[in-house]
Order: sequence, then C-alpha cells, then structure tokens
Amino acid sequence: MRGTLFIVAAPSGAGKSSIVNAVLARDPNICLSISFTSRAPRPGERHAEHYHFVSEEEFQRMIDAGDFFEYARVHGDWKGTARQSVEPQLASGKDVLLEIDWQGARQVRAKVPDAVSVFILPPSRQALEQRMRSRGQDSEAVIARRLAAAREEMSHYGEFDYVIVNETFAVAVEEMCAVFTASRLRRDQQVARHARLIGQLLTDE
Repeated sequence: MRGTLFIVAAPSGAGKSSIVNAVLARDPNICLSISFTSRAPRPGERHAEHYHFVSEEEFQRMIDAGDFFEYARVHGDWKGTARQSVEPQLASGKDVLLEIDWQGARQVRAKVPDAVSVFILPPSRQALEQRMRSRGQDSEAVIARRLAAAREEMSHYGEFDYVIVNETFAVAVEEMCAVFTASRLRRDQQVARHARLIGQLLTDE
C-alpha cells in the first residue's frame, strides 16, 4: 500500500519545526524529508540533519537536472525537496512529511492531489515577532524581512486541509497527531490496508 504524503507549512517563527520534531518523536510511522537549501547554516544547524546545505550553483544544477520534487525561492534563498527523498518512500508504503512553504506546497498538491496539508498559525503577530527574536539566530534586518513576508505567507492558509493555531505547544502537537491519525483512518486507506479482513467479514458463509 502506498504511503501518505503530509505537508506542513507555516510562517517563519510559528513553531513549525518544534511541532514537527515532537510529532516525529511520537510517531514512528512517518519519515521526515530533509530539504535542500542554498542558505548558510544557522548556529546549531547540522548538515543532513536540519537541511542539506548546498551552494546556489549546486542548487541550480539540481534544478536543471530535474532532481527536485518541489522547490521555491524563500526569503532570498532556494529551498527544495529532492525526488529521491519522497517517491521511493511513498512507493514502499512509508508516510512522508514535507516541512515546506506554501509555494512548495502548491507544487506538491499539483503532483499529489491526495496529499494531506496542514498550516500552522501563531496566536498573534506579537507572538510571531517574539518567537523570531527569542531564537537569537537572525539579524534585525532578517527579522524585519521575515515579519514583512509573514503576512503574505499566512494569507495562503486557505489552500490547506487543516489549520492549527500554535498558542499552547503541547496542544498543537496533540492536534497535529490527531490529523495524522484521522488521515490514516480514511476509508480508501483502510480498505487498502484491511482488504483481506473486509473480504472475510462480508463473505456469505
């Protein structure tokens, strides 16, 4: 049975990565696709764990070679998901989670219409700015640029299947887990998963 593709997007500072990491720690049935990016690592970020960090030239070479499942320019840098990070896993029956932006999500939905998408919102604009500053990773200029972009990013929430407001972290994690559980219980998924059982239950004996 083919796996489910999950998409999670949010404006910078909404807590997306923290929620995703907490959910992955609880749900062994999902594998996270590590994105490629042309930006430099932030303090504490490690290659092949947080991102695959490559040069802009290398990223462009991968675009030209058709290596990406989706890619987009985000905050002046390239980000993308490699085909080998998604298609083989789905074909083998694994669920795959893409932690991407709304532009990438739009590309993915065009290719995989049954992908399940979640958008995370902050509880307020003030909370978003506070979270950005508390990370201590970005300059004032970068924070200003990200705040300016956040409103545009958040305006695309309507393109997603589910919306989670990250006001209380533990609640947001529970809600994300609930989305994944409910998605696996959809009729078509369950019919494929339990075809033999359903056949036995409906046999006229």
